[in-house]
Amino acid sequence: MTPEIYRAPTLAAAVDALAERGPDGAPLAGGTWIMRAPLRSAAFKPAYVALSEISALKTIAVGDTSVAIGAGATHAALAQALAGVPGLEALATAAGSTANPAVRGMATVGGNLSAHDFAAADLVPALLALDAVVEIAGRGGEERMGIEAFLSRRADLGPGRLLTKILLKRSGVRSAHARLPLRKAGDYPVAIVSLAITLDAAGRITIARVAVGSVETVARRWTSLETALVGQALDPGTLARLAETHGADFTGRDGVEAPGWYRVSVLPALVRRAAASLSTAAA
Repeated sequence: MTPEIYRAPTLAAAVDALAERGPDGAPLAGGTWIMRAPLRSAAFKPAYVALSEISALKTIAVGDTSVAIGAGATHAALAQALAGVPGLEALATAAGSTANPAVRGMATVGGNLSAHDFAAADLVPALLALDAVVEIAGRGGEERMGIEAFLSRRADLGPGRLLTKILLKRSGVRSAHARLPLRKAGDYPVAIVSLAITLDAAGRITIARVAVGSVETVARRWTSLETALVGQALDPGTLARLAETHGADFTGRDGVEAPGWYRVSVLPALVRRAAASLSTAAA
């Protein structure tokens, strides 16, 4: 049966349509994850609310102290908008390296975050490292929550709730994003590390946020490593060795593209790559 597709002309109309369709409906933006449903033995929804006509969802506003990203912005548009923006290198790299050019031109930021059964989403660890806040619209108004809270609640937000915006503060951090794709994994990385740090005048790390994606079913921060990095010099070898000592924090997921143990084993190398990127930028 062909699903019903309603093209919402406004955000309010989209929220109303989603609420009216209840669990039988879902938002449709780039559609790159939805179209792969048969490949993962998932059924299409009876109805979809298309968001492509809502221009407000595609806006990316880069200010001096903050950034607001519309959930309907594509990965390609995000990578272009953030190119050269200090502190947001991790997100720019994530948006510009995910999947392939065709997918980047279609896949949206909101879709990447909302796909709760997609473990290898590149944008999620980058946004975790950058301490993003998301905005959710519903008939009762707007609600904001941290990215970690959103990840834990996104599968149960209920009908009529729509991710509309991602908000970031420009706080003087330096950030980097490293991923490991394998040919047999197709477009998806088997492991991802995003790193955001601040340094003192002596070049020592004062604040560290490290996020890991694709290793477990949901991306999350590597809090024990964050603690260990504080006070360290930004030396790629040192950071990689510290990552090795905290690898037991993760239980890798097995998949057709890579076993769980391998996903965990490559994390120190990805930490090294991310740190090297930061070191080069600071030189």
